[in-house]
This record gives sequence, structure tokens and C-alpha cells, in this order.
Amino acid sequence: MAGEIPDLVALERSGTGKGAARQARRDGMVPGIVFGGDAEPLAIQMPFNKMLHQLKAGRFKQTLFNLKVEGHDDVRVICRDVQRDVVKDLPTHFDLMRLRRTTRINLFIHVDFINEEKAPGLKRGGVLTIVRQEVELNVLAGDIPDHITVDLEGKQIGDVIHISDVTLPEGVKPTVERDFVIANISAPRGLRADDAAEGEAEGDEE
Repeated sequence: MAGEIPDLVALERSGTGKGAARQARRDGMVPGIVFGGDAEPLAIQMPFNKMLHQLKAGRFKQTLFNLKVEGHDDVRVICRDVQRDVVKDLPTHFDLMRLRRTTRINLFIHVDFINEEKAPGLKRGGVLTIVRQEVELNVLAGDIPDHITVDLEGKQIGDVIHISDVTLPEGVKPTVERDFVIANISAPRGLRADDAAEGEAEGDEE
């Protein structure tokens, strides 16, 4: 059920403390620490450019990674903090937390839409407007869905699809209580323009 988890490759860092961290930064690295689970904290480092690339890609703190450090077993981690330079806003340190399979975490999960050909509203020329291509959900680290599915069969123009309309996998729940909108089927632009013109004409007659 779980989708492919991206690798995060890091190097073990010798020494801890401010001095070792400063040396790592002088060497073009961003120092970090891995903690939690049943193992001792592990000092690591990543090349500065690779870390910057990860941060610019977005949602670094909401992504589950498979951490690979030479000489150590791969482990699932999630970022708990990235410290930045207060002037340059560049990363200076990062914290990763090991996850057990029973750990609950919040992750953004992709939304798949199916049965578009069985939606009368789309057959009539309606437009599927996707409000959320991803939804933040609370999931188990050991059982992460790679997507949730929205079934469009029977959907008409004007229908609005909320998170409550979606059957979520067992053990998965939204991170917010509000029944937010995922998508809607709106009238085609030409039909909207005709309706608007008709409304204006009725107003003129009055």
C-alpha cells in the first residue's frame, strides 16, 4: 500500500558539538543529527547544495525519507527541524527523527481522480476544477498510502467534492476537522457566459 519512499543520502559525521558542526560547515556540509527509535543519536552531514535542493523542492519537513548512511542500516526518518542563518536564511543544521512502523505522522498524500468518463457533468462539457492535488493526512509510518481516490462516477455540473466524500484507507484521517473541498465540477465557460447574459437581460426587463 505504501508508495515509494524517496532516499535521503547522508554521511556520518565524526565528532559532535559546536566545533565539529563549524568544521562541517567550513567543509561545505550542513551538519545534522538523527535521533529517536531504539538507537543512539547519530551525527550526520549533507553537502550544502544537496540540502538546499531538498529545501527548494518543498515540504522537506512533511516528507518521509529512507535515510541511507554508509555503515548503518537504512531507516525511515522525518525532518523535525531545520535551523537557518538569521541573516542569509540558509540551512545551518537539521534534525531527523527515526520512525517506528507504529508512529503516526502527518504527510501530504496525492489525490487520484477516476471514472471521469462516467461523470454526466463532464460529458456535458463541465470542467473538473481540482482544488487540492494533495491532501495532508495523519497516517501510520508503516502503512502509508501512495494516494487516495476520488470517484467521479455520477457527478453532475455544480457538484462539490469534500474530504468527507472520500473513502480513506483504514487508520488514515485528515489533519484538520473542517470538511474542506478537494474538487468541483463547474459549468463550461460558454454556458456560464450565457447564464450571466440571461441574468442581465432579465434584470433589464425588470
